[in-house]
Amino acid sequence: MLLVSNIVTPLGAGEEAAVEKALSALRLKRGGVRECYVSKTSVDARRRGEIHIVSTVAVRLKGDEAAFAARYTGKARLQYKPEPDFSVPHGEKPCRTPVYIAGFGPAGIFAAGLLAREGYRVTVLERGYPMEKRVGAVEGFWAGKGLDTRSNVQFGEGGAGTFSDGKLTTRIGDPLCQYVLEQFSRHGAPPETLRRAKPHIGTDLLRGVVRSMREEILARGGEVRFESQLTGIRIENGRLSAIRVNGAWEAAERLICAAGHSARDTFRMLLEAGLPAEPKPFSVGVRVEQLQSVIDRGLYGEFAGHPALPPGEYQLSLREGGRAVYTFCMCPGGLVVPAASEEGGVVTNGMSEYKRDRANANAALAVSVGPEDFGGHPLDGMRFQRELERRAFLAGGGDYRAPAATADAFLEGKAGLHMGKVAPSYALGVTAADFDQLLPGFVSGMLRKGLAAFGKKLPGFAAPDTVLTGVETRTSSPIRILRDESYQSPAARGFYPCGEGAGYAGGIMSAAVDGLRAAAAIIAEYAE
Repeated sequence: MLLVSNIVTPLGAGEEAAVEKALSALRLKRGGVRECYVSKTSVDARRRGEIHIVSTVAVRLKGDEAAFAARYTGKARLQYKPEPDFSVPHGEKPCRTPVYIAGFGPAGIFAAGLLAREGYRVTVLERGYPMEKRVGAVEGFWAGKGLDTRSNVQFGEGGAGTFSDGKLTTRIGDPLCQYVLEQFSRHGAPPETLRRAKPHIGTDLLRGVVRSMREEILARGGEVRFESQLTGIRIENGRLSAIRVNGAWEAAERLICAAGHSARDTFRMLLEAGLPAEPKPFSVGVRVEQLQSVIDRGLYGEFAGHPALPPGEYQLSLREGGRAVYTFCMCPGGLVVPAASEEGGVVTNGMSEYKRDRANANAALAVSVGPEDFGGHPLDGMRFQRELERRAFLAGGGDYRAPAATADAFLEGKAGLHMGKVAPSYALGVTAADFDQLLPGFVSGMLRKGLAAFGKKLPGFAAPDTVLTGVETRTSSPIRILRDESYQSPAARGFYPCGEGAGYAGGIMSAAVDGLRAAAAIIAEYAE
């Protein structure tokens, strides 16, 4: 296709106006075009009194698009984008056992899907529940019926991303991102998934998409075993020879380990088995929650509420010395949700449905931390997370309520929850707390600097009744399981550390791509 970028139209002009402007810039008529549509849009609100829509328009010609792009001499920003070609040559080594995949989040799902489509025997091991049962366990916890440590916001079909905003954005720039979006679209993601700069599915629709992906794997001969946890691996002569599942050993020559970032018992088991690993930087902080209408006014000014404008989103950052404070995983019109996976710990996360129509906006307000802060052992980051979660549990009252403070109190260095228009959405309730007593001083200090600075950049961000709910600790994996260029552990050939939990991704898209890359490495070496 041809991509015509930086097409600027007035607010409310509609997508057809952008299409016509792009065709005019290329000096093309409708008769010479097979298809033409807006593929990406963004809002230019830098001048709040003069908001514009900036679009990229995709054009498919009836003739040779590459030749047209080569001879084009106009002023429009034009790019020729060839159709993505993702074909993997098959190897010749025999497969005597199935390809095992531990974990059925984005990395595991996409790895299993590709292998099954290419004719390989696949057995997926997922410690949590299938979607139908998992939703009940999660909603039961949120209703105060107790935490199920086997399946929760972190564990179960779809991974942690299932109970999030379902954002399909990434900074990795891998050409496989288009393939990932196409697969999501095939399985029921909204049509604009392929046509928006920042697509999101929403937790409500994502659940059906994940089930559809599972059904395709099963239809192609794959096996998906729920409530089946990887509890051990056996290495002989530097190669994987067997895996233990729920305590029973099974012969295995290839295993894609796509455990999520919260699989702490798995991390410990892998280290005990002799796999090399290292601690990895991540971030910790709180969830910050404002009225969505306040964020919209801060971004759009007098145009807030215009039907052509999406719910306002922000992405803010501040660096001081070697440390950063930033907003992460912003959920417009969403909820702050209880996300614990272990007893005696409080964890927060953000979630939005597809319509993003809840009253509040929320985002992680997080501070970067590294081995210099928590220690150089591969498990020290995990221990650091756990200690913060334990403190939050006790500060909340010991019943999974979360510690919270309003921005006015936090900025003054006090404990206080001075309730205004922002009603905390955390389902199990909140308790006023002093985050200076919960978090290390360098974390709470940077949070305070960030909150103050971001309040100046975005009016309303740090309003007195903005609510901070803690703690946010599961921003990414605290460990990296080492691998080489073949995607295999140097200590165990046939063992493929993969995805966010292994330390090689940071969200749905990058995890899915990493799963595809690991699966492709197996396909390139072995015969179906």
